[in-house]
Parts: sequence; C-alpha cells; structure tokens
Amino acid sequence: MDVQETTAACPDAFAELASPACIHDPYPFMRWLREHDPVHRAPSGLFLLSRHADIYWALTATGDAFRGPAPGELARYFPRAARSLSLKLLASTLAMKEPPTHTRLRRLISRDFTLLQIDNLRPSIARIVAARLDGMAPALERGEAVDLHREFALALPMLVFAELFGLPQDDMFGLAAGIGAIAEGLSPHASDPQLAAADVASARVQAYFGDLIQRKRTDPRHDIVSMLVGAHDDDADTLSDAELISMLWGMLLGGFATTAATIDHAVLAMLAYPEQRHWLQADAVGVKAFVEEVLRCDAPAMFSSIPRIAQRDIELGGVVIPKNADVRVLIAAGNRDPAAFADPDRFDPARFYGTSPGMSTDGKIMLSFGHGIHFCLGAQLARVQLAESLPRIQARFPALALAEQPTREPSAFLRTFRALPVRLHAQGGG
Repeated sequence: MDVQETTAACPDAFAELASPACIHDPYPFMRWLREHDPVHRAPSGLFLLSRHADIYWALTATGDAFRGPAPGELARYFPRAARSLSLKLLASTLAMKEPPTHTRLRRLISRDFTLLQIDNLRPSIARIVAARLDGMAPALERGEAVDLHREFALALPMLVFAELFGLPQDDMFGLAAGIGAIAEGLSPHASDPQLAAADVASARVQAYFGDLIQRKRTDPRHDIVSMLVGAHDDDADTLSDAELISMLWGMLLGGFATTAATIDHAVLAMLAYPEQRHWLQADAVGVKAFVEEVLRCDAPAMFSSIPRIAQRDIELGGVVIPKNADVRVLIAAGNRDPAAFADPDRFDPARFYGTSPGMSTDGKIMLSFGHGIHFCLGAQLARVQLAESLPRIQARFPALALAEQPTREPSAFLRTFRALPVRLHAQGGG
C-alpha cells in the first residue's frame, strides 16, 4: 500500500502490517491508518484501534465495555483452539482472565513477584551484563563485527529468566529457542504450519515447567518458582500446577522476545541519536527517561494479541463496533499519535524526564506495557534490564557503530530482529 499517494480504504490492516514495506518501517502506514481508518475492521471481523485516546480508553474500560472471552466462547474467537495447545495455553493466561478470576490469580503471583524481588535482581543483572560485554570485547577490539542481538540482547533476558526461575542456563537457552515460533503461531493471521510449530514448542515448554514445579516443590531454592509453589502461612490459597504452568509460559512468552527487541531498539537509538547519549551518562532519572522514550518510539509488540470482546455496541469515530466483536489495539500507532505526544517521530527522552514510569511530562501514558487491570506484570523487570544495560554499553563501547544494516524478523506482531551487527568505529576505518 502506497501511503504517500492513496487515501483509499485499506481492506486488511493486519495483512498490510505483515507486508515487507511495513516490516521495514511500519510507521508511515500506521500514520495513514490513524488519520484515515482509526477504527479499522478487517475481513476476519477483527477491529483494530490506532488512536492513542481510543486505545487508552479501551484498555481502561476492560471489565466494563470490554472483557476477555469466556471459556465457552473460545471456539468462536479461536476456531483452532480445540486442536492447538498454544491457543489453549494462551486462553488460560492471566491476560485472558476477568475478575474475579483475574483478581485472584494476579494477587497470588504479585505476593511473590514483587518490585522488591525484582530490585533484588539488580546485582545479578549487572553481573550478567558485565560478563556479556566482556565476552564481546575481544572481537570488537580486533575490529571484527559482532552480532549484538545474539550475543547480548537475546542472551541477557534468557540469563535473567534463568536466575529468576532458578533453572540452569543451558535449559533456559533451550526453552528460549522456541519462543519466536510460539509468538508467530499466536498472531491472528498465523498459518496452520506456523501454529503447528508453535504447538511443538509449547509442548516442550509445558513439559519442562511441569517437571520444574515438582523439583521446586521437593527442593525449594531462593527463586520465584520455589516461592510460587511454596505454602504461605498467612494465605491458604495457592496456584494449581496448571495455573502455574500457564503463568510461567505467559511470562516467558511475554517477557523474553519483547525485552530483547527493546534492547536492540535502544542500541539503535544510541547510534542514531548520539546527541541524546548524555541521558545515559546522567543519574538514574536520566537513564529512565531514555528507556521510556525507547519504549514509546519502538513498542516491541505492534498490537495486542489478546482479544477484547465488546460487551455492547460501541461507537468510536463514527464507526459502530457491534456487541461481541473482537477488538485489538495497535499499540505502536498510539505511541506515535501526535494528539498524545508532540512531534511523535522525534526521539526525545526529555518528554519523560522526572515523571512517573510510563507517563510523559504532558501526563500522557506510554502504551507499550498496556494499561488497566492487564498492565504487564513484567514491566519493571524489563525496565531494570534496560537501565542496567544501556549505560554500561555506552561506557564500555562509546565508539560502537553499525557494521551493516540490522535484519528484522518478518513478523507483523513482534518488531524483533534476526541480527544486529556492530563494530567499533575507530577500528572499522570509517
């Protein structure tokens, strides 16, 4: 679709987002969609919202105007769920639940997966970051190119999850190998072969976590899985094994590829906007501002994979969304809506300086972690990994530069990478 020349209707925004042009740069099309078709209806019947105000309202209105699909409705919204393990696991995750079930599950995981627990991981994260940079240094100092995506952006969240879950690093690398396949299989437009590949990977993850739960029950350690399976003297309620497997599967899926993608985008921002690197040499408030702007400019998940079902006929922008319609939100388009963020295509960490996490100086909410009752549980863990990484990359390799253009995964849902080759500018002769 030539967004420069046409204002004709786009028949299927999901298909357009999967086109090679949008994989390379989705933002011109998102701008066109926001301006010309902000409440888009795809041929499949899915609706896609692209304005910040509409997305923010939809996320806030979950439980009122919108709800998750009830168990008896799964066949309607996920026609292949009856034969797909991945879709069944997705349907059982916290993000698909509504109160009171959602309230119970979120409370049970939040009592152990606390901000203090995450903050206590900082020394471990800093150690992992330093070790990964040490491993990259010899090749870079010899003038060689290094794939930062593989050697750092992918490795860091893998190793952090291994620390968090209390499992061997080699096991974590094996589990992580299937995350991309699972994510692609859960896209609304995934093919049957993609869904089948996702199910194979999900079965492997499910079996591993089932075994891990039993091991942690008999030999608990100081990790989140041991805490979640352990008894609480002040709380008789516990997660069932099925609930815990679903929770761990969702955490792995939601927090691994997205964190890796954000690290990649943050490094690209460092290289593209050297005048903004001073934020990474400042205090924690300055680093936080840089991180938030990366998350706003390049949301790792383009749109929501979780159905929000309209509980009544809803009119938005002159379009009626009928009751029981499946509504998704185009997070990346909302983050670049000029009605919310002035000059939205400009990279400007100042818009988040000295504010609460996710909130701009104008009081607008960055949408990359969602909002409302389904706000991402792993948001703080992702932020800590970025805050511990970026200043150290800048300090260790101030002459870092692209060795060649990065290669992206051909995904409409996750804006992720296959390779991000870098070198040291001084050693590269240019």
